Amino acid sequence: MQGLALGLLGFMAVLFVVSFIFQDRLPWLAYVRAASEGGMVGALADWFAVTALFRHPLGLPIPHTNLIANKKDEIGEGLGSFIEENFLADDVVHNKLSEISGARMAGEWLRMPGHAERVSEMISGIALGALTVLDDQDVQELTESLVRRHVVDPDWGPLLGRATESFVTGGHHEALVELAAGRIEQWLVQHPQAFDKMLSSQLPQWVPSIVDRFVDQRIHAEAVRFVRRVAGEPDHPARAAITKFLEDLSRDLQHQESLQEQLEAFKHEVFNSPRIRTLAASTWQAARAALVEMLEDPQSELRQRMTVALQDFGRNLEADSTLQFKIDVWVMNVVEYLVSTYRHDLAQVVSDTVQRWDTQEAAEKIELQVGKDLQYIRINGTVIGSLAGLAIFAIAQLVIAPLAGV
Repeated sequence: MQGLALGLLGFMAVLFVVSFIFQDRLPWLAYVRAASEGGMVGALADWFAVTALFRHPLGLPIPHTNLIANKKDEIGEGLGSFIEENFLADDVVHNKLSEISGARMAGEWLRMPGHAERVSEMISGIALGALTVLDDQDVQELTESLVRRHVVDPDWGPLLGRATESFVTGGHHEALVELAAGRIEQWLVQHPQAFDKMLSSQLPQWVPSIVDRFVDQRIHAEAVRFVRRVAGEPDHPARAAITKFLEDLSRDLQHQESLQEQLEAFKHEVFNSPRIRTLAASTWQAARAALVEMLEDPQSELRQRMTVALQDFGRNLEADSTLQFKIDVWVMNVVEYLVSTYRHDLAQVVSDTVQRWDTQEAAEKIELQVGKDLQYIRINGTVIGSLAGLAIFAIAQLVIAPLAGV
């Protein structure tokens, strides 16, 4: 574009020379001379104006030239303020966000083939990066600190007592009693020899074997009958005894200091055990290795389930207008809060970036962005100057000269 503008200036200069030489022989060339002369003036004037923005014309330190380099910092501050006041204003952000349904568009995008897989791959990459950066010792110390603060340090007695009391009051223990009785009955039926051997070992050696078998069979049958009745009769005395035991236990856990102290001592003994800490460390290492393996494999069950979950979420977003509205409102509130809180910081990024630029670099960057359009100013100046020169000379010849008697 600079070459085009310069070529047009050269063309006007050639026209001026030719018309100036031959205007005495061909009077009409005076009009061409006036047009070319005005075109050269307009081209030179606009060349000076455009060049003065980015550098000193012809390298001469003329005042009020090389404006971009001299005013770089002020331009950066003004640009940052302009963005802050006009693009990051509360009403502008709110109106823009209210015009779009980001949730619906996200749902449509996730539902399209391949997009859920891309999101799954991105999430897996982030998770892999986090797992790679995390140090085992740091994770163990953090986990131990959190567990100790929220699990070990609080007293367990009152908490377990209240939980047991609520559990018994709601009758939830009845199902466990039935389950336990059923499992015991099943074991007794399937393993009579083990039960018989357990009883026979307690009888004296002088008791005959036939008596042993009779006692074993009799007690085994009674045991099966007993647990069967416990499981099938809600009012069985054994169930009432269990309920009473749990009620007493819940009360003692809440109010009996000796039981609470025993529980606390047992808790600290367990959690301070080196075996427990070693088990926790090995558990984390095994879990991390398994996670890394599944995240690295695109065909792993974890990655496949993640992709399916994202596709389902996309379908729900696209179809459920209520869910769309809730997510859009949540996103709008978050964005508006972030913009209102960090508006100045965001605009300051622009100002700081421009200020860090080298002065010549800044001028070149801006010239590359708008320079093409600025060259049109030089071209238009050449054309307008030619027309103006022609018009002025024509008026002078047709109006002023006759009046002056020339």
